[in-house]
Amino acid sequence: MVSIDDVRDALADSGSRNKWIGVWVGVLAALLAVCVMGGDNAAKDANRANIDAANTWAFFQAKNTRRNDIRLGADQLEMMLLAQPELRAEARAAIEAKMKSYRDTAQLYTTDPTTGEGLDELFAKAKSIEADRDRALRKDPYFDLAQAMLQIAIVLASVAIIAGTDLLIFLSLGVGALGTLLMLNGFTLALAIPGIG
Repeated sequence: MVSIDDVRDALADSGSRNKWIGVWVGVLAALLAVCVMGGDNAAKDANRANIDAANTWAFFQAKNTRRNDIRLGADQLEMMLLAQPELRAEARAAIEAKMKSYRDTAQLYTTDPTTGEGLDELFAKAKSIEADRDRALRKDPYFDLAQAMLQIAIVLASVAIIAGTDLLIFLSLGVGALGTLLMLNGFTLALAIPGIG
């Protein structure tokens, strides 16, 4: 494991110092690339889930409207039977069969485990997609902050080469470490930081 004394010794020699800082800048750049990818993926996941949720809710609403229309049709047939008690038995049987068919169809619109496209299943699916979207939206701010921190760490390390100031290198190490932790939290959401995500 590299200690602070090892870093100080490496920084004492100007050529070795600049090589060490160059390696550090390379590490930061690689972390930044991973962070950008994570942030882009979180944004894409949130956008995709938002579209999927909207589509699922639209399908839910269309099914609900259709179910209500079918229920109204069954209710109208029932009212017709009540209003016309003198109907012939064959006509009454045909209307009652149609009412049963409508009510069975309305029940399938309510829940249909075989297709997964009943209102109950669509509701659960839409809520699950919304949860995925919300998780992706919570990740994004961590990646944004991590990118800013990693970029600042790169700038501090670069200026340290020119200025020859060890303080800037240590600041770069601290800011880079913070950026890395924020990036890791963006992937895992292990820690909920108030005010972020």
